[in-house]
Amino acid sequence: MEAEYAKRKTTHKGMLSMVVIGHVDAGKSTLMGHLLYKLGSVSQRTMHKYENESRKHGKASFAFAWVLDETSEERERGVTMDVAQTRFETASKAVTLLDAPGHKDFIPNMITGAANADVALLVVCATRGEFETGFESGGQTREHALLVRSLGVHQLAVAVNKMDTVGWSQERFTEITRKLTSFLKQAGFKENDIKYVPCSGLTGTNLATQATEDALKSWYNGPTLLDIIDGFELPQRPVEKPFRLVVCDVFKGMGSGFSVSGRVESGSVQTGEKVLVMPGGETASIKSIQLEEEPMACTFAGDNVTLNLFNIDMTSVSTGDILCSTVNPIRTASLIRARVVVFNTDCPITKGFPVVFHYTSLNETAVVKKLISQLHKSTGEVIKKKPRCLTKNSSAVIEVEIERPICIELYKDNRDLGRFMLRYAGHTIAAGLVIEILG
Repeated sequence: MEAEYAKRKTTHKGMLSMVVIGHVDAGKSTLMGHLLYKLGSVSQRTMHKYENESRKHGKASFAFAWVLDETSEERERGVTMDVAQTRFETASKAVTLLDAPGHKDFIPNMITGAANADVALLVVCATRGEFETGFESGGQTREHALLVRSLGVHQLAVAVNKMDTVGWSQERFTEITRKLTSFLKQAGFKENDIKYVPCSGLTGTNLATQATEDALKSWYNGPTLLDIIDGFELPQRPVEKPFRLVVCDVFKGMGSGFSVSGRVESGSVQTGEKVLVMPGGETASIKSIQLEEEPMACTFAGDNVTLNLFNIDMTSVSTGDILCSTVNPIRTASLIRARVVVFNTDCPITKGFPVVFHYTSLNETAVVKKLISQLHKSTGEVIKKKPRCLTKNSSAVIEVEIERPICIELYKDNRDLGRFMLRYAGHTIAAGLVIEILG
C-alpha cells in the first residue's frame, strides 16, 4: 500500500478539501459559481440556462450562485442551506469544494462541511455596512472563523468580495484586512497562514485571471483567487494509521449491493477487504471503490470516496457511522473526558448543563457531567480544581455524557476524530478535544 501511495503522489495532483465560509449574503455561492464557470467546470449552455431562469424569477444576479445552490428552496430564498460539494482543478491541486451555508440557522450543516475540510476560504463583503453587519456580534463571519479553526483548519484564504461596490478602494481593503487580521490572530490563526485577495464574484474580476480594472491595478498586482488556492500546502495525511471512514451518505446504486460516500480520515483500504461498520459492529465487504467517479483499487486518508458494499443490509449503515479496520476497530463510548475552550458565551457552563454534541456529521443530545479543573489558557496548567462554573473565554477539563454511544477517538490517536463542538440554544459555546474515553 505504501508503494501504491507513493505512486499516486507522483501520478495524481495533490488532493485538497476546501470549505467556503462567511456571513449570509457575502456572495459565497456567486463567487465560487463564477470561478467554476471560468475554469470550464460549468458549460456555457448550462450557464445560459441559469441566467434565463434566474431572470424569470427576478433574481438575475443569482445566476452564478445557482451553479452550487441546486434545490428549488435554496433558489427561491436566495440562500445556501446544505453543503454543496463540487470538484475543480488548479495547476497543481485537485480541489473538492464544500460550499457551506452562511445563515445562522444552518450552522450544524456548516460544521459538517468544515469537519471534512483541510483548508478554508472566508468570503467577506466589502460593501460599506455589510462587512460590519457580518463581522460585529450577531454576524456569522466571526463564528465561522472560530469554528473552522477549532475543527483543525489552519490555512485560510480571505476573499474580500464585492470590491466593485466600493470602487476598488485600497483604503477599504486595508481597513477590512486590518480588522480581520487582529481577530483571526486571536482565533488562533498565524499571520503567515492568512492570505487576502480583493475580487468581485459578480463581475469575475481577479478570480482566475489578473485584473484588468485600472482602479484595482493601480494598487494591487498580487495573486488571483485561483493562485492563492493553488498555493495552499497539502496537509500530512495519516495514511499509516488504522482505516477510518466517516459515512456522509448511503444510497442504492445501479448494480447489486449499495454504496456509501464519505471521507477517509485515516489509513487506507482496498477492494475485497472486510470492514467493520461501527457503532453497529457488523462486517461488510468492499466490492468497489470510486474516487471522483473513477474506479480505484485502493483509497487513502484525505480522499472523498464512494464505496460499494455487500454482505451487509443497507439498513445497518447510516449517516455518521464509521467504517473501520476489523483488526483495529474504533471505540464506542457515551462518557468522555475532554479539554475544552469556552467561546464568547453569556451563559456560564455548570455541572448538568444540557448541550448538543456536534461530532463529524452527528449532532447528539448530551450533558456536562462534571467540571474537573479550570486551566490557564496559554500554559495549560491547572489554576482551579472543581470549578463551580465556566465563563466565557475560559479553558477547562470536563466530562461529557452523550445520550447514546457514538464512535470516538482520542485526539492524540486521531486528530480529526478526536475533536467536537458543543452548542446550546443555537450558539456554539465550546470546542473540545477528547483526552480520555471513560465508557
